[in-house]
Amino acid sequence: MERHVRAWMRAEVQERTDVALLVGVSDAPAARESLSVRIGGAEHPVTEARDRFGNRLHLLHGLPGGEVEIAYDAHGIAPASAPRVLETDSVLHLRPSRYCEVDELAHVAEEIVGERQGGEALDAVVAWVAGHLQYVPGSSTITDSALSTFAARRGVCRDYAHLTATLLRAAGIPARCSSVYAPGLSPMDFHLVVEALVEGRWLVADATHLAPRASMVRIATGQDAADTAFMTTLAGDVALTSIQVTAVVDPELPLEDAAERLELR
Repeated sequence: MERHVRAWMRAEVQERTDVALLVGVSDAPAARESLSVRIGGAEHPVTEARDRFGNRLHLLHGLPGGEVEIAYDAHGIAPASAPRVLETDSVLHLRPSRYCEVDELAHVAEEIVGERQGGEALDAVVAWVAGHLQYVPGSSTITDSALSTFAARRGVCRDYAHLTATLLRAAGIPARCSSVYAPGLSPMDFHLVVEALVEGRWLVADATHLAPRASMVRIATGQDAADTAFMTTLAGDVALTSIQVTAVVDPELPLEDAAERLELR
């Protein structure tokens, strides 16, 4: 299986703007990869770094004012190695985070999971979120968290992921959020899913069930969407005016089996 992905963005920026991008595929090997940043007809330099989660940050410093065009392409992406499990994962990914209020939803997690453990507990949480939330584009904002999503009972992929991760952590299962390219997703966009640490493996879970997990490509991983945003303004001002994301797979899109235990590869 090979994946091909592209992200294209256009934005208006103020003079001396600094931006961090999380659009490059993580550690899955790609046959060809490119990132172009152009403003005023000229190519702007890009610096690559790694953040505390090991994500590939692409940094744009001192952008001149005007219209900037960003294009990322990766072709022939093969499956990556299985995600590594670090000794600290079982500590870090049980904690509350900006969008995941673990303590406030502990009683809900207890009711959902009961005496279940491991994979059965993971299945119970995913099924509950899928059954109790309605996917409504535009129904939430960047300030919405797991708690507000639980109350509203609707949202988009980031809301599903935050609530799933929060309930899992509250049930004693380490969980993190990962942004991905998702072949088969409709409408196509960046997508956020959850990884749960079960029996020594980071298993991918997606309560939206909008795309097959087997063909997803990891972009970035963190505690929640605050760590995985595709664009972060560090200084100055950015107004995003257009965005297009595409993700396809060869030779064909795999079928999704919700019961299958899968890792992001």
